[in-house]
Amino acid sequence: MDEGSVIEVDIYLGIIFRTTVIYLVIWFLFRMMGKREVGELSVLDLVVSIMIGDIAVLSFEDLEKPFIRQTIPMFVLAILQITLAFLSLKSVRFRYFMDGKPQIIINQGKIDEKAMRRQRYNFDDLLTQLREQGIIDLTEVKFAILETSGKLSVIKNSEEEERSESEAIPFPLIVDGEIQEENLNKIGKNHFWLLQQVKEHGVTKVKEISICGYIDGQFYIDKNETKK
Repeated sequence: MDEGSVIEVDIYLGIIFRTTVIYLVIWFLFRMMGKREVGELSVLDLVVSIMIGDIAVLSFEDLEKPFIRQTIPMFVLAILQITLAFLSLKSVRFRYFMDGKPQIIINQGKIDEKAMRRQRYNFDDLLTQLREQGIIDLTEVKFAILETSGKLSVIKNSEEEERSESEAIPFPLIVDGEIQEENLNKIGKNHFWLLQQVKEHGVTKVKEISICGYIDGQFYIDKNETKK
């Protein structure tokens, strides 16, 4: 085998080696960053995923560069993502800052144009996502909620007796020990009312609550067992 053939074989072996290692590195990094479906990726998740993919491609463009230098940015991105995810778990405000908040687009059958403008969400987007869920007639929709992932969650009108908005609001009132002022205002209630309801369910401190939901006049409270 001549020298040219040896060099060519070395190049192919280098590509195979890098491909294998990059595959294992990406698998490991995404396992570290946690499990999410593609449709549920936040903006930050999507940015990190794209950047890791681009870095992986660049590692094949120059086989002469030290391989370890080309994998370091992947680990840096993964560590950054894990750190931000940890901060999001600890702080509701930070989570809303990074990922945004779910937004009610249709409330009790009425479209909220202001909310659509804030989200830069147009009627074509709305109608397309409704059609994807088999809904053609807007009168079928009781609530439509634009999630932080961009997915539209729809609650249809039922044949049951219409309930008031205060009984049917599908958003939590407490998340990670913090009162959700906007949702509380939507149902026309105040802190005193909420605290009284919480106490009646055997909880003395709001900080002890992971999530408190209120729908159809019923409370659902899940305590944070880590804060005992």
